[in-house]
Amino acid sequence: MITLLSSVFVFAILILFHELGHFLIAKKVGIRVHEFSLGFGPMLIRRQVGETAYSLRLFPLGGFVRMAGMESGDQEDERGFNRKPVWQRMGVIFAGPVMNFVLALLLFVFTFTVIGIPSPSNSNLIGGGLKDQPAARAGLKAGDRVVGVDGKPVSNWNDMADAIHANAGRAIKIAVLRDGRRLTLPVTPVYDSEQKKAMIGIKQVLVFERQTLAASVKLGVAEAVGLTVLVIKGLVMMVTGAVSSSDVAGPVGIMGMIGEAARGGLAYLLNFAAILSINLGLINLLPIPALDGSRLVFLGLEKLRGRPVEQEKENFIHLVGFALLMLLILVITYNDILRIVVG
Repeated sequence: MITLLSSVFVFAILILFHELGHFLIAKKVGIRVHEFSLGFGPMLIRRQVGETAYSLRLFPLGGFVRMAGMESGDQEDERGFNRKPVWQRMGVIFAGPVMNFVLALLLFVFTFTVIGIPSPSNSNLIGGGLKDQPAARAGLKAGDRVVGVDGKPVSNWNDMADAIHANAGRAIKIAVLRDGRRLTLPVTPVYDSEQKKAMIGIKQVLVFERQTLAASVKLGVAEAVGLTVLVIKGLVMMVTGAVSSSDVAGPVGIMGMIGEAARGGLAYLLNFAAILSINLGLINLLPIPALDGSRLVFLGLEKLRGRPVEQEKENFIHLVGFALLMLLILVITYNDILRIVVG
């Protein structure tokens, strides 16, 4: 249930901000907006406010802003999209992806300011354990407070870690407090070649340190820019074949990742939503039919040619592109389900 609810929340906020970008600029330049919809499919809620209908539909994996002048039978409205200068129409289309970047920045700033940035605590409390590691096999659990290692008292993480690191391959006794009781459990640390020290497979408790608003904005901008560069590199690697297409996640895979993030806490969920928002903004700018990037290409051609591409031809290209996009999503979703079934 947590996966479903958190997924609906994340998808809804991503789509809301994207469509809100189109909507706000359309209104700003005087385009008549017939409908602002969150979701696709059957209507759940509809309310008319002035000339615009605001609706909520059944399937939350999309949304749309229906403007005058964008359909073949609706070309005569003086306030139609088609009657506006090219630069204004480009602004309307470009505003959707831009709002996804704005959302990512807002989520980062909110998280850093209100929740904080996680950092490992020096507490002797065990924050978690790694599966199939000595600590888990010995029965150590998250929430245990380590008070002794091999007969020596410890009061913080550093003292405990030093005592464990010095005993690779040798059985030691770790004393913990659990629910008011003192337990002593035998554990044999194993040498980790990556860390180059003996480990038993436990994690520190994380504490969240709140940042000032100014620091949060600075960190948020740096995080958003860094992730944008990483996503662009990832897209280039996909196109060049450096990354397998089987590694791409569809709606089912993304829902699973959202669920995992939600189980980690609100900070992780909001940060993952910010990452998804950047991905959505960049992908929408790709020149793929039915996406915003393709519409920008057509508007660019109109500016160069001095006349628009015939509406029927453009709509047909977008329709074909949308069909192929849906097919691709189905294939990726099939791969997502296959990965879940076969592990």
